[in-house]
Amino acid sequence: MEFININIVFYLVAYLVGSIPFGLILAKRFANVDVQQSGSQSIGATNVLRVVKQKDPKLAKKLGFATITLDALKGILVIAVAYRYDMPLETIWAIAVLSVLGHCYSIYLVFEGGKGVATALGVFVVLLPLPTIAGAVVWIVSAKLLKISSVSSLLGILAIMITAVILNDGLGIDSNIPLFMIVFIIFYKHIPNITRVFQGNEQRI
Repeated sequence: MEFININIVFYLVAYLVGSIPFGLILAKRFANVDVQQSGSQSIGATNVLRVVKQKDPKLAKKLGFATITLDALKGILVIAVAYRYDMPLETIWAIAVLSVLGHCYSIYLVFEGGKGVATALGVFVVLLPLPTIAGAVVWIVSAKLLKISSVSSLLGILAIMITAVILNDGLGIDSNIPLFMIVFIIFYKHIPNITRVFQGNEQRI
C-alpha cells in the first residue's frame, strides 16, 4: 500500500530546495560577510554583488554570478526530476511556485529570503522558454538604460508574463494562475524597492 503521495513529496522538496540561501552561504563562506545585515539585506545576487564589492570587487562578481546560477538551478533541478518521473504539468507548475516561494520565504531563515527573480527565471527557462527570451531582452535593455536592478528585473518578469499571455503559451494547463502567482510573489517582495524608486532613493547598478 502506498502511504506517501508522490505529489506531496515533490512539493516539499521544491520548497526545501528553493529555501536554500545560496547567496548568504557563499558570501559568508568566501567573503566573511552577512548579506542579511548589509545593503538591502536580501540574499539575492544583486545584494551579494553590492555588499561583497565593498571588500573585493573581483570576488563580488564571482559570487554574484554563482548566486544567480545556483538560485536559478534550485527551480530547474526539481522540475527536471519531476519531468523524469512523468509528473503532470499541474504538479510541475505547483513545484515552480513552491520553488520561488521557498526562495522568498526560506524556512532556514525563519521565512525571510530573497526577491525570487533568479529562481523564477530558472523555472521559466524550462516551462516558458520563448517568453523567457523576450523577458531576458527586456531585462538587458532596461538594465543598460535605467541601471536600476530592481526595475530591470520587474520589467523582465512582467515581459515574460505578458508575452506568455499574448502568445497564448498556455503553460500546458488550463489556467495561467501559477504564472500570475509567481509574478505576484516577486512584485510583493519588491514593494520596498518600488517605494524607493518613486522616492528617488533606489540604488543603481
